[in-house]
Amino acid sequence: MKEYQNYIHGKWTNSKSRKTFDSLNPATEKSLGAFQLSTKEDVHEAIRAAEKAQPKWSGTPAPKRAEYLFEISRLLKKNKEKLAESMTEEMGKVLKETRGDVQEAIDVFEYMAGEGRRLFGHTTPSELRHKLAFTQRRPIGVVGVITPWNFPLAIPSWKIAPALVCGNAIVFKPSSDTPRTATQLVQIIEEAGIPEGVINMVTGGAQEVGKEIITHEKIRGISFTGSRDTGKWITQNAGIKKIGLELGGKNAIIVMEDADLDNAVEGIIWGAFGTTGQRCTACSRIIVHKNIAKALEEKLVHATKQLRLGNGLEKRTDVGPLINKAAQEKTFMYAQIGRREGRLVCGGKKAEMEGYFFEPTIFKNVKPNARIAQEEIFGPVLSMITVKDLNEAIRVCNGIEYGLSSSIYTQNIQRAMLAIEQIEAGITYVNSSTIGAEVHLPFGGIKQTGNGTREAGIEGIHEFTETKTVYIDYSGRLQKAQGID
Repeated sequence: MKEYQNYIHGKWTNSKSRKTFDSLNPATEKSLGAFQLSTKEDVHEAIRAAEKAQPKWSGTPAPKRAEYLFEISRLLKKNKEKLAESMTEEMGKVLKETRGDVQEAIDVFEYMAGEGRRLFGHTTPSELRHKLAFTQRRPIGVVGVITPWNFPLAIPSWKIAPALVCGNAIVFKPSSDTPRTATQLVQIIEEAGIPEGVINMVTGGAQEVGKEIITHEKIRGISFTGSRDTGKWITQNAGIKKIGLELGGKNAIIVMEDADLDNAVEGIIWGAFGTTGQRCTACSRIIVHKNIAKALEEKLVHATKQLRLGNGLEKRTDVGPLINKAAQEKTFMYAQIGRREGRLVCGGKKAEMEGYFFEPTIFKNVKPNARIAQEEIFGPVLSMITVKDLNEAIRVCNGIEYGLSSSIYTQNIQRAMLAIEQIEAGITYVNSSTIGAEVHLPFGGIKQTGNGTREAGIEGIHEFTETKTVYIDYSGRLQKAQGID
C-alpha cells in the first residue's frame, strides 16, 4: 500500500508521529493509501516554513504571482481525466461530477490569475487641497486553509488560488476522508514551480492538526468550510484574526402552481440526489403549492426510482455512495426520524450492496418544524412541504437557521422578483436548482451558514487581503482634516 507524505518547505516528509491513517474508497471500502497522522510539531514546522516564505512571496509583484496560477490551471487541465477518476475512487461521486469538480478548480485558478493584474483598491477625493487618498489590497500573512471532502479539489482551489495571488503563504489541512486528492493538487502546485514554503500541507485529525492551525498566534487568517458546530468553535477559539466561514445549509426549492413541472423535477433530482445529497447547497426541502403537490409527487417519485446506485466510475451509475460508514448511519437515523414525522414515499434504507450506499429517499406531508425539515442531514433525504400561496412558501423557506441557497420555479415574473427580494439566503435561483457556482461570482450564505465572508469572484480577493488606506499630502505643510485650523 502506498504511503503519502506531508508537504512542508518544498519537501515531502513523514510526520513526527510515525503513524498513518488510511483513506478508503467508499464504494468498495478498500484502502487507497496511507497518509500521515500528523502532530502539533508538524503544524509548527509548516507554520515556520510559511513564515519564512511570506516576505519574499508578498514582495513578488502580483502579476508574477499570477503566472504560477496560470501554470497550475494548465496542469489541472492536462491531468483532468486522471484527477476526476482518482477523485471518484476516493470521494465516491459519479465521474461526470468529479470532472466538474476538476473543471471548477481549473476555472478558479485561471480567474484568480487574472486578478493578479487587478487587485483593485479605489481612489477618492480628499477634503483637503494637494492631498491624494486611496486604498490598497494587502496580504494578510500566513493563512490556514481547512477544507471538506465533498468537493476535494474545487473547494481547496477556491481558497488556495486567491490566497496565493494575494501574496499569502499557506498552511493547508485537507479532510481526512479525501487526502489523496489534496495531495495531487499540491503535487501540481509544486510542479508549477511555487517557491518553497509558500504552500504547506499537513494531513491528520481535527484535534492535533486543525485545532493547532486555528489557534496558533502566527496564523493571521483562517478559511474554513465545514459544519456549523465547528464554525462556532472556530469563532470562539481562534483569537483575533481574520476568519472566513462557509458552513451548512438546509436549502429549499419552491415550486408554484404555474411552474414547468418537468423542469422542476429535473432540478430537484439534481439538487437533492446529486453528490448523494452531500452538498452544502443540496436541496433537502421541496415547498410546493397545494394545487400541484400530487402531480409533482408522482413525477418526482417516478424519476427518483429510476436512479441507479453504484460505483461512480461506472457509466450506468447515477448516484454514488456516501462518504463513510458514519454518514450512512446518520442518514439512516434521519430516515427513521422521518418515518415518524412524515410519510415515506420512496427509499428510506441502506442499499443492499457493498459500500456506503443509501437509497434516494422522499418524505411527504412533512411539517415545516419537523427535524428532517430543519436539520442538515447531508445525505439523499428530501422532505416535501405543502403550502397554500407564495407568502407561506417564503415564510417556510426562511423558517430555518441556515441561509445558503434557494430556488423558485414559476413563470410569473412578479413572484420571482418577490422571492429574490424576500428569501433569506446568500444565493437565489429562478427556474433552476439550488446548486452550481460560477467562479467569477461570490458564493456564501447568511445566518448560521457563515459569518458574512464570500468565496470566489472579487469577494474571494477580499477574503484573503486586508484594506490599507493611504494618504499622500504634497502641500508642503501640515493640513488638518475636519476644518481644524
